[in-house]
Amino acid sequence: MRYKVAPPPRSLVFLERARGAIPLVPGDEADCCRAIQQETDVGDRETAQAYLVFLRALGLVAESDRGYYRTKRDFEPEQAAEAFRRSVFGVDALVDAFADGSLDPDDAFDALREDIPRWERERHADWEVVWRERTENLLEWAVEFGLAEKTAGEYVARRE
Repeated sequence: MRYKVAPPPRSLVFLERARGAIPLVPGDEADCCRAIQQETDVGDRETAQAYLVFLRALGLVAESDRGYYRTKRDFEPEQAAEAFRRSVFGVDALVDAFADGSLDPDDAFDALREDIPRWERERHADWEVVWRERTENLLEWAVEFGLAEKTAGEYVARRE
């Protein structure tokens, strides 16, 4: 399953704090969003919900029929980075595009453009604005997860 969520980029410390706010015992979405807001500086429920889904995509939070809950495994940045690449829509295409050289945000959007599903294009009045923002967020998350480096407004594959 690929998640299309790409909340505003934050630090790995932020993700760990947001994850820590989620209970081990399943809770409903509203309670989990409120917990994220109380534990972090996220001000609105919509953004908290985006981080909740993002945490799920990273395997740091799971969902059952009773609600969301924190997984018992430790927060490992390398595992989160691999889940980011595997589970978040568009990341693999961006990482593959880095292999061809550096990308600016416009190049990155062009690399994703054809893969964006038609229904996603039709559900937003100006889908390009929405997806350009998501693409920039994905690029910044790729930097945070160590998959890319940013230099002079362009992104390149991280050098080992």
